[in-house]
Amino acid sequence: MRQISKLLLLLFPILAFGQVTIRITSIPANTPANATIYVAGDFNTWNPANATFIMHPDGLGARQIVIPEGTGTIGFKFTRGSWPTVEGNASGGFLPDRNFTFTGAPQTINLTILSWEDLSGSGTNSTAAANVQILDNTFSMPQLNTTRKIWLYLPPDYNTSTKTYPVLYMADGQNLFDNATSFSGEWQVDETLNTLFNAGDYGAIVVGVDNGGGARLDEYSPWYNAQYNEGGDGDDYMLFVAETLKPYIDANFRTKPQPQFNALIGSSMGALISVYGACAFPDKFEKVGVFSPAFWFAGNNLNNYILNDVSNIGNLRLYFVCGQNESSTMVSNMNTVKNNLISEGVSTANTFTDIDPAGTHSESFWRAEFGAAYQWLFAQTPLSVSENALSWGVSIRQNANGEISVSGLASSTTFEIVSVNGKKIQNVQLSNGISTLPGLAAGIYILKSEKIAPVKVFIR
Repeated sequence: MRQISKLLLLLFPILAFGQVTIRITSIPANTPANATIYVAGDFNTWNPANATFIMHPDGLGARQIVIPEGTGTIGFKFTRGSWPTVEGNASGGFLPDRNFTFTGAPQTINLTILSWEDLSGSGTNSTAAANVQILDNTFSMPQLNTTRKIWLYLPPDYNTSTKTYPVLYMADGQNLFDNATSFSGEWQVDETLNTLFNAGDYGAIVVGVDNGGGARLDEYSPWYNAQYNEGGDGDDYMLFVAETLKPYIDANFRTKPQPQFNALIGSSMGALISVYGACAFPDKFEKVGVFSPAFWFAGNNLNNYILNDVSNIGNLRLYFVCGQNESSTMVSNMNTVKNNLISEGVSTANTFTDIDPAGTHSESFWRAEFGAAYQWLFAQTPLSVSENALSWGVSIRQNANGEISVSGLASSTTFEIVSVNGKKIQNVQLSNGISTLPGLAAGIYILKSEKIAPVKVFIR
């Protein structure tokens, strides 16, 4: 009966006046893969492996369980199925019982598991590359009256060149570079960009903004969700990114500040706020990476906003990616948002959709997709023309049809065509005018010559 009652509470939360939703927003990086996490407490006679009390993914990057309405103060802890595998404190030692008190009204409690008593420490050694740094552990967010940890990735040649760079502003910063801080594995943004740079990519700066933990849903949605009793601070969050963080980065680092060189990228709720942010500030961000978007959280609001309140979004370029079976509405919700953006002026050629039959709502899936998304977003942006080449008046650009537009060459020039893995494919002779690159399979390629910096092209 208890299990049936719990299911009814999940399906019809409006009837559960005093239920308590317990959410885990972060777990130690050394948590075994596919570990089952249980909650044990006064409500189940402290059984550490009760199958009715498993923490399940909520589709937002967290795990949760709903405790039906009761009375009094309840003690509880998290385990991996036994008392030897109970959660610990920050140093891996004993953690006193957690507790909450029923109030007769719905509650949502957001929590972090710091360590497991049977595993050493609370995480792994840092996996961040040498060109990743913490810009500030307490960067001021005046719009939200708080501070936040900000990560900074600089391209390998940042300190040895005078180049200016595009900038990627990415949500959930703790998951981007370092297994020691990630929720369930890192994106390996630094390793991916370093590999692409070594294969000829121009390079980009990445600014990672840590999420607010228990405030994540509030900050990543401009609209309030009554079911979750969260959301509504997204406007202030995007004001911070657009009007506080971006100006600071542009003032202190060698960036390309124009909107065509700046991207917002995120997954799940981070994808929701990234799409909103580009629509709200198209004069600052024209590139958007949309990974497994949680549009269901505020989809009607977002679509109404796009259709009724948005303007000047014709230059946006968006890369959409999700798993076919992440949820029953993931693909349809994503396509609705994409189609509404197109109806309001976004070019169909400036949207790309990748629906992966095996894709999951996970860092591992997003890690595998990040490189392709980054390269497609900037494939038609003239980053690869060196600063010197620009002074010579040379321009090599790719149009929406994949053709190469060349101007400013003094004479016909030979380029090597190289794959992103560094393998030479063939040579091509380019002259001023429109050229094509025949015989190439779909993918990303680099054009190299002795006098002009490597040029990246995307072949459909």
